Amino acid sequence: MYGETEPAAAASERTAFRQAEKKYKLYKLPSTKGRGRKKPIGGGVGDLSEVVDFHALLAGGVELPAGICRCDCPGFDLPVFRFLDRPGFYFIPGALSTEQQGFWIRESLKTFPQPPNRTNLTALYGPIFDLLTAAKNQKVLLEVQNSDGQESNEQSNSGGKTRSINFKFVEHSKIEKGETRRSTTATTLVRKLRWSTLGLQFDWSKRNYDVSLPHNSIPDALATLAKKMAIPAMPSGVEFSPEAAIVNYYGPSDMLGGHVDDMEADWTKPIVSISLGCKCIFLLGGKTRDEVPRAMFLRSGDIVLMAGEARERFHGVPRIFTESDQQEISGLVSQLSGDDDRFILDYIHSSRININIRQVY
Repeated sequence: MYGETEPAAAASERTAFRQAEKKYKLYKLPSTKGRGRKKPIGGGVGDLSEVVDFHALLAGGVELPAGICRCDCPGFDLPVFRFLDRPGFYFIPGALSTEQQGFWIRESLKTFPQPPNRTNLTALYGPIFDLLTAAKNQKVLLEVQNSDGQESNEQSNSGGKTRSINFKFVEHSKIEKGETRRSTTATTLVRKLRWSTLGLQFDWSKRNYDVSLPHNSIPDALATLAKKMAIPAMPSGVEFSPEAAIVNYYGPSDMLGGHVDDMEADWTKPIVSISLGCKCIFLLGGKTRDEVPRAMFLRSGDIVLMAGEARERFHGVPRIFTESDQQEISGLVSQLSGDDDRFILDYIHSSRININIRQVY
């Protein structure tokens, strides 16, 4: 109505960060009823001239752009880049070998979604065991009734009690014609996977860590890797202590909007962020959305650290590249070429996985 102030949502559309998201985002054509899913558009490749390519800088022969430096870190033998005007941000290109990338992709799909770890599917279906194995075997998750004829209660994603039906995986041939119970193929569920939480469990509804929820410690191999990679962002003689991790799964045309990771107690400790799968664009902005963000490519095997002041900066992923000439996953194709990895290879052709490890306290 006349005289009303402009909604905050409309105002946010004009921020510098939002404009950058729009510039790089892969949009979808409006779907026509009855004609299938929306198709991504946006662009062929678009104008990527302002996107920083740290792999090109590492290869040499290219002068470092103004405001970017390469630094040597005592006790750390991998190349590290920084932005001079964004202290606390560290970029480690090609930190993981192709073999390591393949290992962590397998773990992200096979082990990390296993209960007691929670995923975005937990609130709908309860704990789901062996999802990847079920998908490989083309099984179906079917609604079932308890042996006592009573419905069970599972904890909701916020830790409270909620009415829930049990589900179990069955062979597709076991589903009778006219079946009225809810069912979903395991393959579909893998594609719907958007996050899983390791270690201390994050409560998305309250935006904090719920220490009362059942959880396992961060896997030893992941903790060891995180401690090693965190060295450039840690004070000399101080060791990073991994206590939680959030694994994000991106499908075609998915994006992660600008946000700040501020739920941990000590922001001087870094978030260790591991990229796997398809290449993406990462935006690193300022302490408000009005500051123009820097755009950079993240490829499979790259690691980013955000500590101190960098923890206060808005950041996000407006686009992943699933086009065959833009994915840059040829090394993974050979690494995941075995029969047992066939499903995983098909998945990673159009997906990106991000593992970000945190010290909570």
